[in-house]
Amino acid sequence: MNLVAAALPVLDPVSPQAAAISDLFIAITVACAFIFAIVTTLVGACIIRFRSKPGDAEPRQVYGNTRMEIAWTIAPFLLLLWMFFMTARGMTASNPDPVAGREPDLIVVGHQWWWEARYVKSGVITANEIHIPVGKKLLVRLESADVIHDFWAPQLGPKMDMVPGHPNTIWLQADKPGTYDGACAEYCGNQHAWMRFFVIAESEKEFEAWEKNESSSARFHLVKNLPGVDSRIHEGWNAFHEMTCANCHAITDEYPTKVSTPLPNAAPNLTHIASRRTLAGGVIENNPANLRRWLKNPQLIKPGCKMPNLSLTDEQVENLVAYFETLK
Repeated sequence: MNLVAAALPVLDPVSPQAAAISDLFIAITVACAFIFAIVTTLVGACIIRFRSKPGDAEPRQVYGNTRMEIAWTIAPFLLLLWMFFMTARGMTASNPDPVAGREPDLIVVGHQWWWEARYVKSGVITANEIHIPVGKKLLVRLESADVIHDFWAPQLGPKMDMVPGHPNTIWLQADKPGTYDGACAEYCGNQHAWMRFFVIAESEKEFEAWEKNESSSARFHLVKNLPGVDSRIHEGWNAFHEMTCANCHAITDEYPTKVSTPLPNAAPNLTHIASRRTLAGGVIENNPANLRRWLKNPQLIKPGCKMPNLSLTDEQVENLVAYFETLK
């Protein structure tokens, strides 16, 4: 299996929200290391200096020292007060409250085990890849379609629970272009580990071009670029609509004669599937060979996933792959 998920770096922030968390972590870690060094030094000094020797009398017993007791009470209190202040400031900076009445820019819905992203203004719907313009702070509403999930892109901000029926909000921002890995951080079932996503930060111009393409219908304007497979594309299109595929997946293409009306929250929108980097929530790279494997037996690739094994013939698989590869 070609696994494509990467480690999630937590100390390489690229947004003010993530930087607030990283700075808080480093400050608390340095304070704890300083305390550890002091305690370890004092314990070591006491072991060496006051170790028992043959013939030593019983050490003098000290039953109270008001100054010391005041000192070791005030010092931890001040340290905890500082930590409380730093934590409160970090929490406020990492996820400030949205302006009252502001509509979200993006809605992200967690499913077992994939992510749905809906762009409110443009109406674009995609899966497992979230495109954002560099330098712009987006308000994201987080929802769950089934169980508790947790949205986490560590280089971009804090973790945030997604509780069914109780939407949360989070700010999403990237200060430099790049692709940032994310994952579900709340155990949500047997494929929790393969509920991955990408946040792709790009220039305003690139983002607008991506959003414009995603807003358009997919398909037959690309057939001319795929000589020799036209018949398979048509057969794949027919198979998608005539089998149970269209009951779960939506595709907006250039043939209005058949419209897929899938069950809500059932499965990813496939309108532009060929332009995505991964399949099955990050398990495998998106290429024709892996797409064939996925269609042939999704349970072999991602055991327990919601997509059943439809027992497709090799010909049906080839037709569907030819059709899906035009959806860019």
